[in-house]
Amino acid sequence: MPELSPEDALRLNVLLANELHAVRIDESSMTLYALTPQGDTSIRLNPTCRDEQYLKAVRELLSERVLGSPGGYPVFIRRWTRMGQARGEESLGKLLLLGEPEAVVAVVHAPVLTDEIARRAWWAMQTSENARRLLACEAVAQGSMGPVLAEFLLEFLPFEESPQAVIETVRLVLQPGLIGEEAKQKLWVRARSKNPYYVGFMQALPDDLPEQAPPHPEWQARRDLLQDLAEGGNAVAGLLARCLSGPGQAFLATAQAAMRKPGNQEVAVELAEALGSYFAPVALPGCRPMDMAPLEAQAEARPQGMEGDPLADDFRAVLDAWPESRPLLSALCLLSGAGERLLAPIFARTDAVGSVMRKKIAPVFTPLGEAIQVLRGGKGK
Repeated sequence: MPELSPEDALRLNVLLANELHAVRIDESSMTLYALTPQGDTSIRLNPTCRDEQYLKAVRELLSERVLGSPGGYPVFIRRWTRMGQARGEESLGKLLLLGEPEAVVAVVHAPVLTDEIARRAWWAMQTSENARRLLACEAVAQGSMGPVLAEFLLEFLPFEESPQAVIETVRLVLQPGLIGEEAKQKLWVRARSKNPYYVGFMQALPDDLPEQAPPHPEWQARRDLLQDLAEGGNAVAGLLARCLSGPGQAFLATAQAAMRKPGNQEVAVELAEALGSYFAPVALPGCRPMDMAPLEAQAEARPQGMEGDPLADDFRAVLDAWPESRPLLSALCLLSGAGERLLAPIFARTDAVGSVMRKKIAPVFTPLGEAIQVLRGGKGK
């Protein structure tokens, strides 16, 4: 293993004798950067051998001083996992001093993060994936780093190629307090030409979408009835009231727009999951059908009070008070079964995208779309 140049060894040891928050290495310019309580500092490295060998020696020195072992991140993470240690702030902080990208990625994927650790990790490695992982942590999203990460993701979003990453980005930046109303409106406008944006909005703001819609034609006449039942604990009445209100109709309209042209399998799955999440209050517990035929049969039977259904009394109460609501209740039941499970058997046999994929998933999306239309005041089949 090559030795460090005397100049680099001296400067690195002086640096490591002081308090450090994070270290990163620019391999193209052979420069080591350090984040300290006083700000940034840097050391221009002077290799005595090939760059990759020299960088390995530098990282071994960092690991020796920070972890007590020259093995670096791979050895540390194995010991850490084997000992079952919690990913506390001290351990995460040590990983950020190794100058290894893999260690930074491990930090941003930690289940528990603080705003301060997020600040250091972001300084060490600024990528869109790291920004999403950090922003997925509630403490980070609500801290000082939340708006910083959201702004970065908004700027990068037009260049994001993965539809699934687009959906996740939109969902994350729409968390409370991260972006302003103007930025939110711009995202909504983009959704008209890029429907993955719609899915992100459905996941993040199901009851507060930017575009409003009039309530269902029956809403005014049935509002008091449904709200009274819902206040008494009737989950079916609560979900039906949610759907028939103005915000609910806006959600359903957005779902219809998103269902017109999902571009690939990831978007279709995320859309189906968003629908399933919205209608989850009336979903049957346990395993649900993976095929539309039994799901449709189940949706037809449940409003009458299906045996073994924990919500049977709730369905009967709504149907007794409003007999004409049966198609609406069946639509709720059908949509509560939406999710990846319905698409998995199809996608297991094809990797199609675009119009070909949309034809293959029509047996799933067509009935779901018809159920949405029923809830919007139209007719299904």
